[in-house]
Amino acid sequence: MSTVSLGHYLFERLKQVGVNTIFGLPGDFNLVLLDKIYDIPGMRWVGNANELNASYAADGYARIKGMACLLTTFGVGELSALNGIAGSYAEHVGVLHVVGVPSTLSQAKGLLLHHTLGNGDFDVFHRMSAEISETTAVITDLSKAASEIDRCIRTTYVKQRTVYLGIPANMFDYEMPRSLLDTPIDLSLKANNPESESEVLDTILDLVSKAKNPIILADACASRHDVKKETQQLIDATQFPAFVTPMGKGSIDETHPRYGGIYVGTLSSPAVKKAVESADLVLSVGALLSDFNTGSFSYSYQTKNIVEFHSDHIKIRNALFPDMQMKSILQKLITQIKPVIANYSPVAVPARAPANAAVDPSTPLKQEWMWKELGNFLQEGDIVITETGTSAFGINGTTFPKNTVGISQVLWGSIGFTGGAVLGAAFAAEEIDPNRRVILFIGDGSLQLTVQEISTCIKWNLKPYLFILNNNGYTIEKLIHGPTAQYNEIQSWEHLQLLPTFGAKDYEAVRIATVGEWNKLTQDKEFNKNSRIRLIEVMLPVMDAPESLIKQGQLTAAINAKKD
Repeated sequence: MSTVSLGHYLFERLKQVGVNTIFGLPGDFNLVLLDKIYDIPGMRWVGNANELNASYAADGYARIKGMACLLTTFGVGELSALNGIAGSYAEHVGVLHVVGVPSTLSQAKGLLLHHTLGNGDFDVFHRMSAEISETTAVITDLSKAASEIDRCIRTTYVKQRTVYLGIPANMFDYEMPRSLLDTPIDLSLKANNPESESEVLDTILDLVSKAKNPIILADACASRHDVKKETQQLIDATQFPAFVTPMGKGSIDETHPRYGGIYVGTLSSPAVKKAVESADLVLSVGALLSDFNTGSFSYSYQTKNIVEFHSDHIKIRNALFPDMQMKSILQKLITQIKPVIANYSPVAVPARAPANAAVDPSTPLKQEWMWKELGNFLQEGDIVITETGTSAFGINGTTFPKNTVGISQVLWGSIGFTGGAVLGAAFAAEEIDPNRRVILFIGDGSLQLTVQEISTCIKWNLKPYLFILNNNGYTIEKLIHGPTAQYNEIQSWEHLQLLPTFGAKDYEAVRIATVGEWNKLTQDKEFNKNSRIRLIEVMLPVMDAPESLIKQGQLTAAINAKKD
């Protein structure tokens, strides 16, 4: 009977679900497992600079491909990755965390091994990860190894959450039947209860039939749980005004005539705020109602007719329908909604913000101008990654072309996240379409936490655009508290030297500070082709920030200052 090793089985299964790139670092408890990657055509081992960066990169890859795999070693390696893993768990990103753990014999003997706490507890790190994982497994029984690997991969993919899989170092070469690979992992969603689903649909359709001014609001999980297509079809079928949240940006087509803008509670434009809050029915798809995603919880709907579509439940007004998945509900709603909206008269959507007025080319760059102008540089299909802080708020002022993907970490908000995520997104983009552009916007302060992954981009000849916003320090923190405090300052770097320092040979590194320099660069045909890695240092005033960030900073400062 033909057999494969356990390690080979794991990577073959990952390849079958579209995971072709493995992130992480080597360690003595996973080295034999890493050997198996090279046995499988089309699979590659990245080799990151550190585990935290690797976890961020896996997150960026998973947001484009639907799932990623991070591989670390026991103890020191896995713990270094947990900040990134927690962020993926919080933001519904499917990352499988595979950990090479000490051999079953070493564990049985309770040996005082390196990378342990010295107390014989080999499960302590597994227990830590369990708190930020949808499910976990540590393989100890070869007869159950295949089913456990399959279960972990399925859960990661379907639930879009992090999963922990520990494999003892002595089990990587254990053999199992190759025929187990012939049956694909079932990645389908389980069917909703027909009676409950029928009740949900009837209730939603009744609300729709009575509404005069309904809207659709798309949030983060519309993208994470793969209902962007259904959301777009719902907009087309109903012609209801459609809006997104900051975390939902990119989840619907912003060139669509029924797209109305970004709703962020009190931080919204007056026209968007009025349009959303005056609605008599809100169809909310994939909501993640965090503070920065809602203008510090300042949503103010005038109606209680709110339908929330989630990956594992539906909420209608105050009624909760558990174990209901939104994908099936939305698909059926689209086919049944036409008759109940026969008398609906589409209301106007808020007017688009006017283009930037012409200014002298020598005008210094400022955030409000730059983010609005960015839409003219973007192309259909671009992947735009924005760091927590000025970039994540500023991108809300940019109109995305069709099929543009936005990546930001609004909920978890780990500084430096995008410095790793750009690497993962660039790998994913290369696998899908080598001509697809990946564009990063990161502050000079955030960059200093994860800058090493630029080196990994260069190692793999990836070609992202790296826009570094140089405003001399942690501007978002300065806006919240301590505008002149020493702790919000950073050591200035020579950013234009980073690419050659990391070994780049074919690259472009430029500094721009004026409107004219921005226009000349972004309108250059060669610059618009992702033919090489590019670093663009954008010089900005120290306290300059998007208006929405300034207001958010004031809200956050006020909340933090409140006493019990």
